[in-house]
Amino acid sequence: MNTELRDRFFALSAGSASEDEVARYRAEVDATDTDAAAVIDGLSVSWHPSARFKAVRFLDVERINETARDLFARPSEDAPHLAAVFVDPRELSFRTFENIVPLDRLFESASLDFTLAGRVELAQDAYAAQLRLPDTDRARLEGLHDLDLYVRPLNSSSRGGERFIFHSALLADALTKAVSKALPQAVLDGFSHVNPVFRCNRFEPGDANFHHHRDTPYYDAARGHVSRYTLLLYLTGGSGQPALDLTGGIALTEIDAFTCVIFDQRYEHEGAPYRDGRKAFLRTELIFHQADSKIEHDPGIGALFSKACYLTGESVFAPELARHADTYYNQVADAHWNGLSVGDSASEPFVHKQFRGVDFVANGYDFWFAKSEGISLTECAAITLLDYFNCKLGETAFRDACESSVIEATGTGWISAFLGKQRGEGSVRVAEAVAAFDKSLLFPESEETDNACCPFHEWGKFDATRFDEIVDLNEAAQTFTKAHIMPAPILMLGQDVVLDPEKFVVRGNQIHVLSKESLAPVNFAACWNFGGTPPNYIDVAATVGAAHFLVPPIVFFETEDFYHLQFDFFRNTWMVKHQQSPVPVPRIRDIDEMDFDPDDWDARVEAAVAYPWIAAVDPSLIKEPSGKRKVAPWWADGSPLVNDLLDCLDEIAEKYEDWEENQKEAESADGY
Repeated sequence: MNTELRDRFFALSAGSASEDEVARYRAEVDATDTDAAAVIDGLSVSWHPSARFKAVRFLDVERINETARDLFARPSEDAPHLAAVFVDPRELSFRTFENIVPLDRLFESASLDFTLAGRVELAQDAYAAQLRLPDTDRARLEGLHDLDLYVRPLNSSSRGGERFIFHSALLADALTKAVSKALPQAVLDGFSHVNPVFRCNRFEPGDANFHHHRDTPYYDAARGHVSRYTLLLYLTGGSGQPALDLTGGIALTEIDAFTCVIFDQRYEHEGAPYRDGRKAFLRTELIFHQADSKIEHDPGIGALFSKACYLTGESVFAPELARHADTYYNQVADAHWNGLSVGDSASEPFVHKQFRGVDFVANGYDFWFAKSEGISLTECAAITLLDYFNCKLGETAFRDACESSVIEATGTGWISAFLGKQRGEGSVRVAEAVAAFDKSLLFPESEETDNACCPFHEWGKFDATRFDEIVDLNEAAQTFTKAHIMPAPILMLGQDVVLDPEKFVVRGNQIHVLSKESLAPVNFAACWNFGGTPPNYIDVAATVGAAHFLVPPIVFFETEDFYHLQFDFFRNTWMVKHQQSPVPVPRIRDIDEMDFDPDDWDARVEAAVAYPWIAAVDPSLIKEPSGKRKVAPWWADGSPLVNDLLDCLDEIAEKYEDWEENQKEAESADGY
């Protein structure tokens, strides 16, 4: 047990320890190895830091399985619903870079009666006002920066201080009402709401400035939403040189506590720490309805943003890439308002990778593969997906499974010759890195039923693989499993990666990745006698990682020497989705394979032993984080038997509850 490592992490995070003590602790963490305690949002998590699990995150404790929940620390006294987990930073991708902490519970009992008073115009399209609010609400907001939820931001090289990100619809709604009454009507034209995602920033005297930058505007094509104004709410007051500098607008050297500053996102800005005290503030943005006719699309902006996200993830392995990612983010933010600037060709970073004998070069938007590898176009597409989304191959993140090196170069003319040199003339790969696979092999046809009665009456000749109720249940389990596996273009079989060629369709110069399939519902059977129950006989044959992608078409260009693939996952006309889940494949086991007596109803047997397949089903496939039953996932248009499976799980849970109640009654009677 490493409760000491866990608790010392938070004690040392308070900042009172000496450098030597911190160094000794880090050495101890680096020498500690541990397995994942759970998998949440596709990330393996531990309850204490280790050589692998080093990045702390905070999430609602109810998302952690009850059996492991008590191991995780709850370091924030004012937010006891939050548990601290440690993740492997090498598993991060653009979907999981940021840890957005749910904090609505902090404001559930607050009045949130906000008013913005004394509005002044600081510069064109820049305003300031004082937030008036009840003392209890003021205390809650002031306490945000003392929750100890700060984590090191991925762009820490370009900014000082600390930051955490949280979500609160209640706080956003209160600010929406206040903003709607305070700003000029001309500014409010098309105003929808305040973004419920907030960044809480904290700077101490002596911290580095948050360097000049533009805030990247939020855009949601599906809802017609775009952000136009940044909102800063200062939780503390003080003076800085300057505390806020709007380039071309105004520089504020003095800021009072609970000053709200709202400015057009075209402004480049910078902020210095206060000279004589802590600087803490919230940042979010004002969201407006935007007619699509007023939006222009420049594919170059999408390419830059894809590169920025990709290099952010790669900076875990090569920290020097962080500054390039930050530059790209700033160029994207500027381009949203002023268009892409045309300048001299400059050196840019590329990443050379080798995955299971395949060499490729990538920058996050472009992916180059040499034809000399003997690689197929669909294999190139699959590797690009695995790399961009940093999918997990068993317990290993894709990027961790690659050998990588950074190359800074001008232009792309060098890539073909570079890839050609990576393998000797005429060399052939031993095996395909991502082989084609017939997924139907995972689901063998059922045996013909033999009309047997039950294990009790057919003892000695009972064949579970031919008993009608077990066959029915196995086929139902197969149908549930097929709903998650058959539509997936890529599967992870342990460390092996396979693809379904039928899910990669080439049309012209585009590769379409298909990921949907409708399935008809199959009902679970009931009715039984002796010999246990049908779920006792359904075991796990294999656990398959199913990677589902809903992505834009992949554009490709083909030359005599290489394939060049291009992705813009963040095109304004697309909502990007990706999910990877382990899916257990069912098989029928014989009664002789059971390590317990299925007829001994007085014996306590763990669910994983008694009902192995049902117990192995990932809860995320059947339940929302709230515990509600999940609707069919986006990749399975038909019913994946979620309700049928849950009915069976509920029935099993009731049996266990009845057993526990009977045990308690028996123990109570024995006590008398």
